Amino acid sequence: MEFCSRHVIDGQILFERAAISIEDFHTQYQAISQQQQVFAALSVSDRAKQLLALATRLEAEQARLAKQICIEVGRCLRECEAEISKSIALIRYYAHLSPELLAHKTIATQASLSQVRFEPLGVILSVMPWNYPVWQVLRFAIPALCAGNACLVKPAPTVGGITQMLFDLVDAALPLQVAWLAPENTEQAIAQTQALAFTGSTHTGRHLAALAGKYLRKSVMELGGSNALIVLDDADVAQAAQDACYSRFRDAGQSCNAAKRLIVTEAVADQFLEVFLAECAKLTMGAPWLPETTLAPLHRADLRAQLHEQVQDALAQGARCLSGGYLPSGPGNFYPATVLDNVNPRCRVYHEEVFGPVAVVLRARDAEEAVILANDTPFGLGASIYTQNTEYGWQLAPKLAVGSVFINRHTSSDLRLPFGGIKDSGFGRELSEFGLYEFVNVKAYWQK
Repeated sequence: MEFCSRHVIDGQILFERAAISIEDFHTQYQAISQQQQVFAALSVSDRAKQLLALATRLEAEQARLAKQICIEVGRCLRECEAEISKSIALIRYYAHLSPELLAHKTIATQASLSQVRFEPLGVILSVMPWNYPVWQVLRFAIPALCAGNACLVKPAPTVGGITQMLFDLVDAALPLQVAWLAPENTEQAIAQTQALAFTGSTHTGRHLAALAGKYLRKSVMELGGSNALIVLDDADVAQAAQDACYSRFRDAGQSCNAAKRLIVTEAVADQFLEVFLAECAKLTMGAPWLPETTLAPLHRADLRAQLHEQVQDALAQGARCLSGGYLPSGPGNFYPATVLDNVNPRCRVYHEEVFGPVAVVLRARDAEEAVILANDTPFGLGASIYTQNTEYGWQLAPKLAVGSVFINRHTSSDLRLPFGGIKDSGFGRELSEFGLYEFVNVKAYWQK
């Protein structure tokens, strides 16, 4: 079966179904395209009301959805509950703000009346990953729907169960549907729809961005990340170490926006590592639905194998393993909290995204070298700077080639701020008003 979800511990099949044919997709597209025209004719406020009703249904089913994510993806149950809560907040944020953001803007020109209006593009195709199967679908879809678009969502093949549960809650009047596409039919789907949203690996993003370019389709690419967490001489080292541990190992390290490279100045490196390793030692591997578990299993066996290969390569190239670094026995794709010190450019982990519970430590002589190390990566999603001289932190922040900088806090996403990266982390933005404007036709009107 093209779509097959398995229990993260015992491997039991939870959901399976075949992909639809391209002919069935064409039929689905024609129907939702007609529905989109009706939906776009509604006022923004009326569209928002439909979305608020979806938020209410999500809230009523929060416990059931979170449990399904937990056993299907493998993240800790409280993390899955937080994903649903954030998704509900996202809907309510855009539902309340979109009438203002999408209002016609009258511009003073020599015309008797000139305006800018924000009109929908049509049907937007999205190709979504497995790690946040509700949040990432809605993060793209909700602002696009507010603008009057329709959304077709191709889910990752390993999260069909939670995907089906999510879409069972979508009212038929809302032009938001799951498209059970086979990979070989994705190009035809891109050609038929009006825009593309993708969240996932840089490798797949390059391929899909090329297809979108081939058909001149607007696209937003939210790709990989290898965020630097910079700790300077004057930082609150204990706070930085605690934040670094939380950011690196939450969601079993399977987040693009986690702190992955810990860049610490030599003056405080040993002090930082002492606290950081003590925090790592507190993490407890176990079934993700148990309240005492703080380090969940990885989603798939191949992901764990790839992660371990990266660790073994680093050790072969001269890095030191300060904790973890082994394959546990028993059921579930667990991997211990692993800390690699003395990482150098010969190591794969220096250049590659590390998608799992492995922290890469880089030592810098001073702040200037810390910035150089932070930028010495193909990725450019986010970064953090820890310093008690916040004025100096603001001076360093523009030198970081990333989409967001956090001072004295680990990287995260906020509904009110744009989210996205540069370089191999992709292009375009989600969240905030900037995410709302990605999938609109910014249309000028001029009256003599």
